[in-house]
Amino acid sequence: MQRPPSYRIRSIWIACGRRATGLLLCYILVAVTTISAQDLVKLTDSTLITDINSHYPQKDLPDVIKGIFKRKNVSIGEPKKVENTSNVQYSILPAIGYTLQTKLAVILAGNMTFKLSQNTEQKTSSVYANITVTQNRQLTLPLQTNIWTKNNKFNLVGDYRYYVYPQTTYGLGGSNDYRTDADPMSFQYFRLYQSAMTEVGKNLYAGIGYYLDKRWDITETGYSDGRVSDYQLYGPQASSLSSGMGISLLHDSRINAINPFNGWYANIIYRVNPTWMGSNSNWQSLLVDVRKYWRLSQNLHRVIGLWSYNWIITKGEPPYLDLPSTMWDSYTNTGRGFIQGRFRSKQMYYAEAEFRSDLTRTGLLGGVLFANLQSFSEWPQNALKYVQPAAGCGLRIKLNKHSGTNLSVDYAFGKGGSKGLFINVGELF
Repeated sequence: MQRPPSYRIRSIWIACGRRATGLLLCYILVAVTTISAQDLVKLTDSTLITDINSHYPQKDLPDVIKGIFKRKNVSIGEPKKVENTSNVQYSILPAIGYTLQTKLAVILAGNMTFKLSQNTEQKTSSVYANITVTQNRQLTLPLQTNIWTKNNKFNLVGDYRYYVYPQTTYGLGGSNDYRTDADPMSFQYFRLYQSAMTEVGKNLYAGIGYYLDKRWDITETGYSDGRVSDYQLYGPQASSLSSGMGISLLHDSRINAINPFNGWYANIIYRVNPTWMGSNSNWQSLLVDVRKYWRLSQNLHRVIGLWSYNWIITKGEPPYLDLPSTMWDSYTNTGRGFIQGRFRSKQMYYAEAEFRSDLTRTGLLGGVLFANLQSFSEWPQNALKYVQPAAGCGLRIKLNKHSGTNLSVDYAFGKGGSKGLFINVGELF
């Protein structure tokens, strides 16, 4: 699974176009919190866990809970020996969280990881789901899947969501005022993304997918000073539908996407949304998502990760809420330091670097440092002008020592006084 994200870092640069070019910073994170459940079976992932275990016995939150309750016959910190070769693992996390867009949130999240063969190069499949109810009267129900078939012959990726979502937007372009450009909106949202890719070379996959974004009951409050909002100027709609097909090319040399130690990930998707498939308008987009990881220690989990996420409308006029926007990527992870929807336009260029390290030899606690840059084209000229930086640190708590799943708690600062707390299950990338 991914969830959602994943946490990662290193250096990165972002192509910001004519006047804006951004170099990324590297950061060191602090570590997270997390709650998991169940006695889990050790995965046969030679690059992920076994070499770490050979140096230091690993510990996760279930081990701590067992120690507190003094259960018998439990060896805290040691992998549990199980005769059954099942490799299904899961974590369940009831939590109270906080983000800028939700305020206080009550969350029940879970993820499951498994392998469909005992091949040491078999990639880890994952399923992530949660239900969240927030202080801002939002309800979110995402289900995200990343399935690798036997011997990695096929990769099936799904993203399904239902939202009841009051959310403030801030107009179009790469710069705005957090207070005067706030435009409260509300909508219901259904997403169905499903792609299938087949192996065409070592760690290289190509395929097709179907992508649907439907919003309804869209309402807008408008700017507080009475100005005509960018939403009204762009073209208001009580409902919108984008339905289309896409072709994708994927390179993924990571063994475990939950918490990568090394390797490359690169995904390119070209999406076409014709009116004959139900879309409100004809429009096309290009998504380029690239990640690189470097392992810095054989004894500890110490990794530098780089992430570049570039989302461009190549033709046509998408519905306003389907435009590229901060934290509206697949896992709502771009732009830590800014509220979701803060920047929106036809072109989005994003880069992030993160340093991750264990804080304890058992791996129970870890930390991260990160920085990111984002640039959005101006509207309606579509030129790049501004770069918006953010940086922060985070804490990690090991939820599942076998799959590497963490609870991530990050605090980030963005340009212009923006700041906030961000909580996730798994690394952000």
